[in-house]
Amino acid sequence: MPEINKNIPHDSACTHVTGESVYIDDMPFQSNELVVDFLGSPFANCQILSLNLDDALVVPGIVALYTYKDLDGINKFGPILQDEVLLCEDHCSFIGEPIVVIAAESRLALAQAKKAIKLEVKELQPILTIDDAKQANQFIDRTYSIGRGDCAKAFAEAANVIEGTLKINGQDHFYLESQAAIVYPGEQNQLTVYSSSQNPSEVQQVLALVLGLQQNQVTVIVKRLGGGFGGKECQATHPAAMAALVALKTKRPARIVYSKDDDMMFTGKRHPFQNDYKVAFNDDGVITALSARLFADGGAANDLSTAVLGRALTHIDNAYFIENVDVKGQICRTNFPPTTAFRGFGGPQGVVTMENIIEEIAAFLNIDAFDVRRRNCYGLTERNVTHYGQLITNNTLPRLFDELCESSDYRERARAVADFNAKSKTHLRGISLQPVKFGISFTNKFLNQANALVNVYLDGTVQVSTGACEMGQGVNTNIKQLVADEFQIDPRQVIVMATSTEKSNNTSPTAASAATDLNGSAAVDACMKIKANMASSFAAYLSREKGFSKAAAENVVFKDGMLFDPRFASFEMSFREAVGVAYRDRQSLGERGYYATKGIDFDWLSGKGHPFLYFTNGCACAEVLIDRFTGQLKIERLDVLFDAGKQINPGINRGQVIGAMVQGIGWVTTEELRYGAAGNLLSHSPTTYKIPNIHDIPAVFNVNFIDNGANTANVRSTKAVGEPPLLLGISVWTAAKHALSFVSSDEIPVLDLPATNEQILSRLTAYEAICERAAAPQRLRKAQARI
Repeated sequence: MPEINKNIPHDSACTHVTGESVYIDDMPFQSNELVVDFLGSPFANCQILSLNLDDALVVPGIVALYTYKDLDGINKFGPILQDEVLLCEDHCSFIGEPIVVIAAESRLALAQAKKAIKLEVKELQPILTIDDAKQANQFIDRTYSIGRGDCAKAFAEAANVIEGTLKINGQDHFYLESQAAIVYPGEQNQLTVYSSSQNPSEVQQVLALVLGLQQNQVTVIVKRLGGGFGGKECQATHPAAMAALVALKTKRPARIVYSKDDDMMFTGKRHPFQNDYKVAFNDDGVITALSARLFADGGAANDLSTAVLGRALTHIDNAYFIENVDVKGQICRTNFPPTTAFRGFGGPQGVVTMENIIEEIAAFLNIDAFDVRRRNCYGLTERNVTHYGQLITNNTLPRLFDELCESSDYRERARAVADFNAKSKTHLRGISLQPVKFGISFTNKFLNQANALVNVYLDGTVQVSTGACEMGQGVNTNIKQLVADEFQIDPRQVIVMATSTEKSNNTSPTAASAATDLNGSAAVDACMKIKANMASSFAAYLSREKGFSKAAAENVVFKDGMLFDPRFASFEMSFREAVGVAYRDRQSLGERGYYATKGIDFDWLSGKGHPFLYFTNGCACAEVLIDRFTGQLKIERLDVLFDAGKQINPGINRGQVIGAMVQGIGWVTTEELRYGAAGNLLSHSPTTYKIPNIHDIPAVFNVNFIDNGANTANVRSTKAVGEPPLLLGISVWTAAKHALSFVSSDEIPVLDLPATNEQILSRLTAYEAICERAAAPQRLRKAQARI
């Protein structure tokens, strides 16, 4: 009765559909509960001159107002560098940065108090672009670099060289449940915190730090999140801390729930990047050298920017072996909310830079971009070491390339695209087959650990507690299946409990696509301990009660809900009965499991190491249609081939691949963050910020997986699928760039990200004006010659 590689429903599927799933703001109000909000900075950069709360304190329904002076702990924190404050002291670094925490009996009172607070500030000149930060020498932390070979020599001897700059915009997480927390005060200044967080232990640690408590006084519970995508890895600490301050001071429950507008305006986004690159290559398109300078917009504080930049630097190679590499990166400090984790975590910004380079090499040489990709692809026995020194094992990239090229009929469709573009005066087509190689593990080594608690009860049912947070991705279902498979029982006998720092201590965030890898492995470890105890008791029972004197624990088999010793096949016992035997034998039926990823390490001083346990690979082929008169982009077809190893739950994996790709498509096409001149976000609602909808999804969308059980490094030979598929959405952007190459007389079209309809139209207008003066028909004939 194997319970992996099997479709079972998501553990919350029924309650989601019926509306029974409980999120933070669904929890019933207590009779004495307070609602919490804050007054934030009105400017992106300003000095606080005076603050008067007197009028606000007398607003009916206002219970308390708090500033940084009311914090009994340290008003300075951060997951890597401690450079953030909970409440502004004398200076504000971004619009909406909290200054005053407001506790009230009603939301009406909150709104009135905000208006009554008298705040006088001096507006200062903000830094709102990467270029401005570079000019002002405003950087966070140091310059990071990775290199190998001799780039200077390779460029001097190069047959061809291209250089340019790629501008990559940010992205809003747009989770359905906004940042939210409820805090219940208890005895001896203990706090019980319900938080919509991907990182309950960090919430616990930050609350204890800023409030002057011990960590054992703070218990954080996470039942589920209404989406996270990285936006609640670190930034869920801020609302939880403000509610906790109120609960601690007033001894009343306190609830904070951001509005969608406030959440979008005042929380961090995906990092914008501005990447300068220079690449050398031969006449066949084989890359001989890459030099790149990556500049990330970190916002006003570091948050996770150093780790995000690190992943961008380790993923700029994507699927390609490059002999000579010199890549460096810096984080620019600007006056926006601190940018933070987002699905892909720097990997997308590195990968899209390389895929942009591939398209430009193909346009320069007038050859098919697929051939450039395939010629540079990492090999199986040679050309298989990354620029940071990690050997790529179990490399399925060549297989994915070749199989998807054939199954998607890429060659024939590419010829049809060229023929269409030579004839159509109203539309353009583009096609691109793009790979991804995504490293799985936290790049900070100490985060690659997890613990779990498994309790088996006398009726044969099981409760599992881990540090993983369920945010819709199905991690609880995966863990349920792993535990059921280990005990060989029906998954319906297993419940995965809400994540709690009381049961799972010092947890790593649910991020980096590693939640199932880490927490599932820890749960399996706990199960193995319980199985050993049960096997010992069962063997003793066979010897004592059945006269099988040679029965031994090491021979006991768990299979199909039964226990037996194959040498005495005439007798078997149900799992439930065996639990009773172990209990009466005074054996532990509740055990803690622990897992730490082995064999990973990285040294940023040398830029060398083995930061990833393995790589998840995939390929996507996208075909797009562009209206020459409006710039409208339509995806006509998507084909995806993915390596997820030996899958725990194929249905959940398919949902993750599709969902991630759609989110990636949004990032590269429609999700444009527009800011005013003062740094204020203008696109802060569903009416002004366009995430993909059903009309943006192609009618033909094929998703398939290869059969690969060779990933022995990970639990049950599985591979992570949370983040890697998002990067395959880049194929839509490269297809758009390919389409523009048919009208660009300078051979290499420039396309920033996202490729909105407006940007595409502006590029078309500019290129076609140039082409009219430069005899464009010859360009179209050259384009046809690529195929």
